[in-house]
Amino acid sequence: MTPIDYPQTRRVDVTETHFGHRVADPYRWLESDVCRDSEVAGWAQEQNALARSYLDKLPSQNVFRRQISELFDYEQSGVPLKRGDRYFHTMRQGLKNQASLHVRQGVGGPDRLLLDPNGWSQDGADAIAEWDASQDGAYVVYGVQRGGTDWREIKVLDVATGATLDDLVEWARFGTIAWSKDGSGFFYSRYPTPEPGTESQASVANHAVYFHRLGTPQADDRLVHATPDHPNLLHLAGVTEDGRYLIIHSTPGSSMTMLSVVDLTADDWTVRTVIGEDFGAEWSAFGNDGTTLFVITSQGAPRRRIVTTDLAETAPKPRDLIGEDEAVLEHASLVGGRLMAAYLVDARTEIRRHSLDGTPDGTVELPGIGSAGFRGTLADDEAFLAFTSFNAPLTIYRYEVSTRTRTVWAQPRVGFDLTEIAVEQHFYASKDGTTIPMFVVRRKGAQAPAPTLLYGYGGYAISLTPYYAPTQLAWVAQGGTLAIANIRGGGEYGRAWHDAGRLANKQNSYDDFIAAAEHLREAGIARPDGIAIQGESNGGLLVGAVTNQRPDLFAAALPGVGVMDLLRFHHFTGGSFWMFDYGNPEEEAAFNNLLALSPCHNIASGKSYPAILVTTADADDRVVPGHSFKYTATIQAAGIGTKPRLLRVETRAGHGAGKPLDKVIAEAADMWAFAAHWTGLETGRP
Repeated sequence: MTPIDYPQTRRVDVTETHFGHRVADPYRWLESDVCRDSEVAGWAQEQNALARSYLDKLPSQNVFRRQISELFDYEQSGVPLKRGDRYFHTMRQGLKNQASLHVRQGVGGPDRLLLDPNGWSQDGADAIAEWDASQDGAYVVYGVQRGGTDWREIKVLDVATGATLDDLVEWARFGTIAWSKDGSGFFYSRYPTPEPGTESQASVANHAVYFHRLGTPQADDRLVHATPDHPNLLHLAGVTEDGRYLIIHSTPGSSMTMLSVVDLTADDWTVRTVIGEDFGAEWSAFGNDGTTLFVITSQGAPRRRIVTTDLAETAPKPRDLIGEDEAVLEHASLVGGRLMAAYLVDARTEIRRHSLDGTPDGTVELPGIGSAGFRGTLADDEAFLAFTSFNAPLTIYRYEVSTRTRTVWAQPRVGFDLTEIAVEQHFYASKDGTTIPMFVVRRKGAQAPAPTLLYGYGGYAISLTPYYAPTQLAWVAQGGTLAIANIRGGGEYGRAWHDAGRLANKQNSYDDFIAAAEHLREAGIARPDGIAIQGESNGGLLVGAVTNQRPDLFAAALPGVGVMDLLRFHHFTGGSFWMFDYGNPEEEAAFNNLLALSPCHNIASGKSYPAILVTTADADDRVVPGHSFKYTATIQAAGIGTKPRLLRVETRAGHGAGKPLDKVIAEAADMWAFAAHWTGLETGRP
């Protein structure tokens, strides 16, 4: 194998001492903003050129590009939002880069296009972000995401005329948008205007909730809630169905929340904290019936329970409604006079019906094993059920609560026989004996062992449930096996599962993932020399960490937009929010733990590493590309064998949301072609 001639990366003499550890940081200059620093931009371009010269020679790249395109080429509707007699929903049409926004007059009426972002930019990188329709359906407020950034511009559309109003809100981020009941304006969350030139990297603080009244300038927006004494909190606001209350969930960036309420019928809009000031548990309100507020909480219930509280009381107290179950309560909604509670049973959704007093009322029949949820209102018998699985694209059903009947409202027609796809669930033992679930997806009748793509995340209590992903399905369609491991750090089994994979327990996540790969080999599912691992964001960190710990186990590694420097993540954008999972690098115990895990600081020179393709994006202002840049420079300089260590940098793209479809397809085709080459996957299946 001919060694690759990597670009020379300038080293700087930066060494710091933390808690007795001398830590060199020779590539710190690569932390600079790639969109503004010409030297960093030139380095990234050189790396991209090297990656392209390698990737474009891989024979299966065009095969995967075609396969992924075919799997994406269908019409996909989002879950409708009913406002008056209008039904609003997103629609992704074939291979268009972005989803558009549509409206129907009546549940069965024809679609009318309201917003099409595909014409907003030449490269298709601008997208519709958060949106909401006014109670009477007269207006839609929507966020504009440009080039993948987390920043939002907020605009307002007149539904009848299709005209965009003059209203413009800037610097919204990490929030929701919600109309007031009378349609006079909307609530949103924003940060202070950043200093020019710092928008993509500066730390964010002092999140606040505002109200914008239609027809007025943003400078006149009313400040509703801010916490200057706690600048690192996020504040997410929503309006109850009856329009009476503004519900504010405040969080330090974890699943722990404080619940506050504003009575919008009062003139002063006083913010009243209802519960959770100690941030010791999750308190998540999901609806109300008059002054009765329905809340999901993890207090005293690692798998969550449902309580109510009466907002008419001077000091509202939580009252038990539905107790903790062996299954994990994932989310709940009030529709058609019933409470629908969605539970995870071994990472698969089960929906249970209840009366509003908590009395069980049966279950909701689902089309199969997958993920599901409801949208509707307490007063309306009509609701919408969304369902998806690894072999079932998102299908929307109209559900009549009183009769328990469902009919298809929008079902995609995919140009691939999904009955060929088999989904299995395996359970395996991790290093400490803990049983871990894992989904295995492959073509029926496929020969085993086969080249296998192993995916994981394991953080922030995020559960990996069955979902339809055309990119991953393309690997399966070409004869490979897809495995998705539900490792600790996620939320598949509640708060205890999350706690078991964060802070000092973070190594458990990596042990679980390593054990998944070992199980795949021992069970004869994966080829012994044919496992590729992939993950993004916290999953990119996962891939980087386990590659360092067990480089012998993997044929290829695909870390995407990863947190690769665990000693400095808190210096950029919203990195301080991640301390709940990782710990504070400025505290000794946390620093020592992070130093032992950080991908950038644990490259095992002298060992033979798998082939590595690092992916990131120049406009990622959540996990800044400097993480991937420093990691790439470090592995290219290390003596870890002759297999390639390449960096692919997407332009005009961010952390993932809003990425145009053509860039999604191109990136996945590159990754799978790279993984196929090193795992021995023979492509070319029809």
